[in-house]
Amino acid sequence: MSERKRIAFIHAHPDDAEMLAGGTLALLAARGHSITIVTMTPGDCGTTEYPAEQISAIRRREAAEAAALIGAEYLCAEFRDLAVFSDDPSRRRVTALLRRLRPDLVITASPVDYMCDHEATSELVRDACFGAPAPNYDTSAYDSAPALEAIPHLYFADPVEGTDRDGRLIVPDFVVDVSSMLETKRAMLAKHDSQRQWLLRHHGMDDYLETMERWTRNRGRLAGREYGEGFRRYKGHPYPQSPLLEELLGPELVIRTTL
Repeated sequence: MSERKRIAFIHAHPDDAEMLAGGTLALLAARGHSITIVTMTPGDCGTTEYPAEQISAIRRREAAEAAALIGAEYLCAEFRDLAVFSDDPSRRRVTALLRRLRPDLVITASPVDYMCDHEATSELVRDACFGAPAPNYDTSAYDSAPALEAIPHLYFADPVEGTDRDGRLIVPDFVVDVSSMLETKRAMLAKHDSQRQWLLRHHGMDDYLETMERWTRNRGRLAGREYGEGFRRYKGHPYPQSPLLEELLGPELVIRTTL
């Protein structure tokens, strides 16, 4: 087995990790790597039934229970829904979080996705990875952890439905075959029970578990596998370009896309 790595998956809301990358995170956890799932918000606006603090408590609990199924830790960065912005105070908060977690590898939201919190999360995490090794970028107001030694490896998960805002396919660099972990992914997502009524009322999704399975099957088709999750490595200078995520998963699970 490869050396144990610290992996942080940072996305906007509870259930994003499970919906978009639960199978991959389960595979990595099964190989002994340390996984932390971070949501920027507690999903405080994701309800028509409860006040914000009540639904936040419910969704934090659900997210922690989902992470625990694969032995992962769950953290909430305590931003609020529709109020995640790429500005300096937010960037320092996310940088402080990275310095606390000290990840070798970070996976975050797609830069282009269907809503603002996802896209702002992607930009904040990208820039926080850059700033985390710069000791003069002061984050002591949020955490006392020192600067990282280097920029962590950075990857983007799939956008919702695998498309941009105009419905055009976003092709991943590679697809991870998660067929062996589909039931684990389903069990993780099922922990987010409070989402079902919200998604039905607001998104028109009658069954979010079946929707997840359909999206995961569609991604798998890009690589000729039953179920898959797509990822792109951030290629900007001077972020690491060695294929760390691919190496941790191995060639039997990582299938390059050629579309």
